Amino acid sequence: MCRIRKYTGCAMLLWLTLFVIMQAARAQPLADFTRLVKEAGPTVVNISTTQKVAAGVTELPEGFEMPEFPEGSPFGELFKHFFDHKDIEPEYQDAKSLGSGFIISEDGYVLTNYHVVENADEIIVRLNDRRELRAEVVGKDKRSDVALLRIDANNLPVARIGKSDSLEVGEWVLAIGSPFGFDYSATAGIVSAKGRSLPQENYVPFIQTDVAINPGNSGGPLFNQTGEVVGVNSQIYSRTGGYMGLSFAIPIEVAMNVAEQLKTRGRVSRGWLGVLIQDVTLELAESFGMKQPHGALVAKVLPDSPAQAAGFRVGDIIVAFDGRVITDSASLPPIVGSSKVGVFVPVDVIRDRKEIVIKVKLGELPEIVSGTSAEKPVVETTNRLGVSVVDLTDEQKEELEIDKGVQVQRIVDGAASRAGVRKDDIILSINNEPVTDARQFQKLVKKLPAGKSVAVLVQRNGSPTFLAIKVPDDD
Repeated sequence: MCRIRKYTGCAMLLWLTLFVIMQAARAQPLADFTRLVKEAGPTVVNISTTQKVAAGVTELPEGFEMPEFPEGSPFGELFKHFFDHKDIEPEYQDAKSLGSGFIISEDGYVLTNYHVVENADEIIVRLNDRRELRAEVVGKDKRSDVALLRIDANNLPVARIGKSDSLEVGEWVLAIGSPFGFDYSATAGIVSAKGRSLPQENYVPFIQTDVAINPGNSGGPLFNQTGEVVGVNSQIYSRTGGYMGLSFAIPIEVAMNVAEQLKTRGRVSRGWLGVLIQDVTLELAESFGMKQPHGALVAKVLPDSPAQAAGFRVGDIIVAFDGRVITDSASLPPIVGSSKVGVFVPVDVIRDRKEIVIKVKLGELPEIVSGTSAEKPVVETTNRLGVSVVDLTDEQKEELEIDKGVQVQRIVDGAASRAGVRKDDIILSINNEPVTDARQFQKLVKKLPAGKSVAVLVQRNGSPTFLAIKVPDDD
């Protein structure tokens, strides 16, 4: 009996030992970047720039003038010494800044950020072997925050270019750069998200990571685990100026496309559709008869644009562009921007609850699109939505570049205010019906389906946007 217990205990111990070994073998080891840093480190460069800035002089606050003092007053001389600089020639001093970059060709082409070399009078690139070489700007593009430099050198180590499309959220990535001037600092983290759209950066689908990025890292490479560059570190989200766990990199495909255009043409050409868009919310999806929200909702078709020529309408929902699915409004601009100018592309659109295909010939993205604003006229009665509207004058229509619509004159607590309608908004359409004047608007409101969400297109400060209004139940 004792012998049986002894053998049973040994078998259990052996089984537990084997189980632990198997689990340990199955566990994923932490990423080891030592070999990657040794191989890829020499392709990373430090970039220092110098620019001339006016030396600071003390000025009187705006709106203040030099007071008049009695002749010989010591206060008069004191004020002249500190604030009167009319006869003084401005002095300039050198301002220096630091950044990073990486080598993309053996003959000296270097990729970095636009903001690293913006307004620079002199650019010095320091290589891994401690050589310092003066760089010239081949070209730079503010919209993508990419700049291409050239140094006079050959047989340089070149970074291997990968694909950001193959990155997965949760995957390990590594950055090498010069944060605060500490050359060749390596920091690691994971991919937090892909396809992020940032304010004023609609044409770049950023890679979000939690890699520690600080001032000086800008323009440096983001590597995957095999040592390929998948992004260019560009921005951080911070309330302090330092790293807070949110870093953003330009996908390498975007950066290399911009670099190639800068190299061959000296400028960047982007596709242009000519629509203002917004997300489809759950309430708007209901009002458009969609089972779930997706796509980019057209809030305005710009005049003389490719979209207008192709027959796009306000209220169209773009769900695919050139065969690529549009999940939300942020995913459309990068796809359009990277498309070729002057070619016809198919666009899948939901219109009047049916899916249609529109072929549009893309134009080239212009530099600026301007907005407009409005004024006041005469009152109309409040309706079931809790809003009163007035007709637009001819002058307003001309100023706002519209031919129909009404202006919100007064708003009370009700369905419209809860939906976000504000005083002075211009209502252009309701429930997909264009609004011509105040009288017709009241008729449209009376016909709205009780208890349902309807889409209302308003123009505010020159920008159109759709709002979803939940129509109150009739008592």
